[in-house]
Amino acid sequence: MTQKVAVLGTGKIGEALLSGMIRAGWTPADLLVTTRRPERAEELRTRYAVDPVTNAEAAKHAETLILACKPQDMAKLLDELAPHITPDRLVISAAAGITTAFIEERLPDSTPVIRVMPNTPVLVDEGMSVISAGSHAGAADLAHAEAIFGAVGKTLNVPESQQDACTALSGSGPAYFFYLVEAMTDAGILLGLPRDKAHDLIVQSAIGAAVMLRDSGEHPVKLRENVTSPAGTTINAIRELENHGVRAALIAALEAARDRSRALASGNG
Repeated sequence: MTQKVAVLGTGKIGEALLSGMIRAGWTPADLLVTTRRPERAEELRTRYAVDPVTNAEAAKHAETLILACKPQDMAKLLDELAPHITPDRLVISAAAGITTAFIEERLPDSTPVIRVMPNTPVLVDEGMSVISAGSHAGAADLAHAEAIFGAVGKTLNVPESQQDACTALSGSGPAYFFYLVEAMTDAGILLGLPRDKAHDLIVQSAIGAAVMLRDSGEHPVKLRENVTSPAGTTINAIRELENHGVRAALIAALEAARDRSRALASGNG
């Protein structure tokens, strides 16, 4: 890689991107990082052989800036970066709820901006990162963002108008599965299993089911029907899930997440 990339705000997601890029072929010399704490900067230097710099130095020297800060810190960060950014830079935001328009109006005219919503499985290289181009970002900019986030999972390009729905489904999605595993583990304990055995059974079942969904090409209804024999155990469990409105609750939950994402994006957080 020849373009210099800076990760501004190297928390868990930022570090996951950093390590993924190095595995994908970026050299430490291609990468800059910023962080608030000196001890964290030294930790990153030791672990990845990268150069910790200030935000201003990152804006001056990196062709691509990945803003991995908290949403509430974005306006202040942009004010700090704006005097040092030129329109030949690519700015990628990984902050939830921050629109490309919000960033563009605080940077020099024609600066290309891309909005990305990654989820936490980027920490294990199985992330889903949803990518949307701002008004000045072109195909080459999108391809560059895909290469970066593709190092830690899969990417999907969508219009920015769909970002709130994707946040509800994918950005928050892992939490729903963790919640389900938690509930099923409690059920296993109620049925007489030790917690560790219940946990192992559920986690492996989840991994196997996910791989089947990904690799089989079958509709989830078909895969479920393959497990659901007449008058069997599975159909009785499914009946109880339907009786308790689990499907309707999931739809309502995702609508609530989507609405909260809209509120954050509009500044009504």
